[in-house]
Amino acid sequence: MATIKGRTSAFLLLAFCALTSVHAGQGLQVSDEEFGPVVRAYLGYLKNEQEVVDDRASRREVSASYYRHNSNRIKALRQMAIRLARETHNDYLPELEAVSADEMTLLFGSNPPQAARLKVGEVLKNKFRFLGVVRAGGAFYLFARLDPYEQADLEEKSSAAARP
Repeated sequence: MATIKGRTSAFLLLAFCALTSVHAGQGLQVSDEEFGPVVRAYLGYLKNEQEVVDDRASRREVSASYYRHNSNRIKALRQMAIRLARETHNDYLPELEAVSADEMTLLFGSNPPQAARLKVGEVLKNKFRFLGVVRAGGAFYLFARLDPYEQADLEEKSSAAARP
């Protein structure tokens, strides 16, 4: 009698796990279908980047802090990409950059903006538009790199404004 109850319990547990994994897999497919091919490709790229980071960590090629930081950066990029795609209802994403406050010099050189003073939508150095802060483990500041036409237009406007 005890073995029948044990087998029944094991069967129910197995069925529950299988059902849960099926629903989880369906949830991923549904969210992918929500977006067009460009956004799906970018999300796939981020998934591949996470796999690379996971692989390097499994081989002990990177430190635990490096792994966490880069995994969190990938999460922040994913959150922003999904947010932009949903807000614009457009299958287009700008080139996204995610940096921590300590990494601002990577984008802006020796004179980076102060993170606390950034305003959403603000254009910096005629190259980047600040999109906002995403908290993924830590704070990541997300920027959209302006395309060359936007950059040229801003350069033209700023030089025209500087002329008397």
